[in-house]
Amino acid sequence: MKNVLGRRGLAVVFGAAACLGLVSTAIAGLAAGPTYNLKKLKGSVTADGSSTVGPYTTAAAELFRRAGATGVQLTVGISGTGGGFQRFCKGEIDLSDASRPMRNSEAAACKTNSIGSWRAFTVANDALTVVVNQQNTWARCLTVAELKKIWEPGSKVDNWKDVRAGFPDVPLKLFGPGTDSGTFDYFTEAINGRARASRSDYQASEDDNVLVQGVSGERGGMAYFGFSYFTENQSRLNAIQIANPKTSQCVAPSKATVFNNSYRPLARPLFIYAKGSSFARTEVQAFLDYIFDNEVAIANRADFISLTPKQLKRARTNFILAVKAAKRT
Repeated sequence: MKNVLGRRGLAVVFGAAACLGLVSTAIAGLAAGPTYNLKKLKGSVTADGSSTVGPYTTAAAELFRRAGATGVQLTVGISGTGGGFQRFCKGEIDLSDASRPMRNSEAAACKTNSIGSWRAFTVANDALTVVVNQQNTWARCLTVAELKKIWEPGSKVDNWKDVRAGFPDVPLKLFGPGTDSGTFDYFTEAINGRARASRSDYQASEDDNVLVQGVSGERGGMAYFGFSYFTENQSRLNAIQIANPKTSQCVAPSKATVFNNSYRPLARPLFIYAKGSSFARTEVQAFLDYIFDNEVAIANRADFISLTPKQLKRARTNFILAVKAAKRT
């Protein structure tokens, strides 16, 4: 494996020189679905998009090659969900990693550029995580109303004492994803009631590592990003529990709380979009097939939350129907 610009950089390329020393993961095969001989596969698969989903696709690519698909070159870029859809709708990539569904305007762009059909697949879950500095011993749990007070458009809250009575007099330093991020869209809709409605006076970056560094270096820091970034950096950050709007119970982000539907409103599905003409290629189908056959192993490797059994069954069915439709065209 050649890591071009770091694990969270702009591109990770898996070429013929990738190391195959670890245990292979065998394909189990989808019921009534296709089977693929990974060792005979040739070609390339290109993906770009969400910084949240990118590490998942990277982990899937690593395991796919270790399972025998050494003849397939996989390139995974990270330009944000919006940036990925822009490239996708220009026909530049096969797969678009997304932490939110495609917007109507993006679908229109795809049609304008004669991209034709595309398929959306749910591949994992996320517990969008609000984090603070480890020296923050006062904000263990926040309500949606308190988060809105901090992040809503026009907010002037710049000190923790203004968030809740009893909180200390500590400057509040905010870090968050840029406006091309699907995480930005999801968080603002869930917390502020409208996607992309947010105060703008915070340090924004499409690189979640920048957000981690910012919060870990500021006693009063706060940020939000995907759960996998928190698990990678939990020795440097604290995760905030969110008060469930229905029960008022403080709930921490985790696989269990996503699965039991208690981590609300910041639990979300994650997607990979496949261009129709690309999906017709065997190597693209085989890569997605491998993901659904090994979804739990991939999620565990990349510190993601796997699909529920119901979600996985739906995703497998969606994939099989997509393959059958591709064969008819």
